[in-house]
Amino acid sequence: MTAPSPRRRAPYAALMSSYFISMLGTSMSQLAIPWMVLTSTGSASKTGLVAFAEMAPYVMAQALAGPLVDRFGLRRSFVVGNILAGLATAAIPAFYAIDHLSFAVLIVLVAIIGLVRGAADCANSALLPATATIGQIPLERAAGLNTSANRTAILLGAPAAGLLVTLFGSPFVVLLDAITFLIGAALVAIYLRHVGEPAPAPAETGGIRGYGRGLAEGLRFVRGDRLILGVIIMVALMNLIDQGLSEVMLPVWVRQELHSASALGLITGIFGLGSVAGNLIGAWLGPRLPRRTAYAVGSLFGGAPRFFILVLASTLSPVLAVELSTAIIGGSINSVIGATFYERIPENLRARVLGVIRASAWVGIPFGALFAGAATEAFGVRAALIVSGVAYTLITLPPFIFPVWRQMRRPDPAPASAPAPRPALAPGPTPTAALGPASSDLSQTADSV
Repeated sequence: MTAPSPRRRAPYAALMSSYFISMLGTSMSQLAIPWMVLTSTGSASKTGLVAFAEMAPYVMAQALAGPLVDRFGLRRSFVVGNILAGLATAAIPAFYAIDHLSFAVLIVLVAIIGLVRGAADCANSALLPATATIGQIPLERAAGLNTSANRTAILLGAPAAGLLVTLFGSPFVVLLDAITFLIGAALVAIYLRHVGEPAPAPAETGGIRGYGRGLAEGLRFVRGDRLILGVIIMVALMNLIDQGLSEVMLPVWVRQELHSASALGLITGIFGLGSVAGNLIGAWLGPRLPRRTAYAVGSLFGGAPRFFILVLASTLSPVLAVELSTAIIGGSINSVIGATFYERIPENLRARVLGVIRASAWVGIPFGALFAGAATEAFGVRAALIVSGVAYTLITLPPFIFPVWRQMRRPDPAPASAPAPRPALAPGPTPTAALGPASSDLSQTADSV
């Protein structure tokens, strides 16, 4: 089979470039904004509250925007959402420059950013398999490259943010993030002109009732697929704990033990380096490994050790070593998650189902920073780290135990003489094996969708 022309792959390349650039800026502001709040107020709880104020609207938009994104168009929703996010992000350094960036103003601005980012990312999730199909790119490879772009952005963005915060201050770094949103919007507007346009819809799909029916359809699909539901629950709990680590516990630990924003950026960047390596390893070995085994082992050993090393260590070197190794292990599972979801979700439901999936998997993120901030102030950072590490270990055990996880496998190839098989899932709910108390791009360890 001849390779697809570069023109057919241009939409996927543009979408990945846009995602990389915007994530580069986001990873920088995710360090700069918490550091700004922590150094100006000295309050771990306020730092957690700012993260909550952004992520709560983000998750809400992911859950509710799917039918609206379908109606408005994937490309248009992505472009408009990123433009609005860029303008709201630019307002933070603008208010700071005129000495009007109160804590209340910052809360309002990050809430707006979270809301419009959520709608834009809902469109991005559905555009990924669409552009991969146009470019004839296998879904596992497309999902793996998507996560590699995410982690490469963190690899470059977090250390750069630590250096730039030290040299120029947090407001300058946040301004750079605003510019990356606008660049990402321009790339998609130019190169995805005929991708993700709104499909003609029957008249009864309009209005509030039509929106409600579209949203309910996505929810019914997720509820009916027990494997997807299990992954969502597991990742949601992982994300809750991961967010508390990255937004509160890790910055507090670094401030207490190392006293350096550059060290915080280096730790986050090393995690990004390991995740990139892990995603490349997963893309290479993924077709040769059982999906369930790869997911279960990667989840178990790719998260909890990060908490325990901070309890035991007081210097930078062992933390960097554990961050690197766990990121490699955890990063290898992302192509498995992404390919599994893309195979199981019908194309006409992708925007609303992937939005529901991402929102459900991220539902704990706003509360993770909030709870971690309160626990850290009440009991100290090491006690909070111990409890979080134990909880993370228990959360990652279900894939080893419950039979529903056996469905996490690639479809068997049909014999050449056999008729084409039916799709793995029809557009409606599909009964599957019972799921026990199992359980996240989904998470900071696994962020495919």
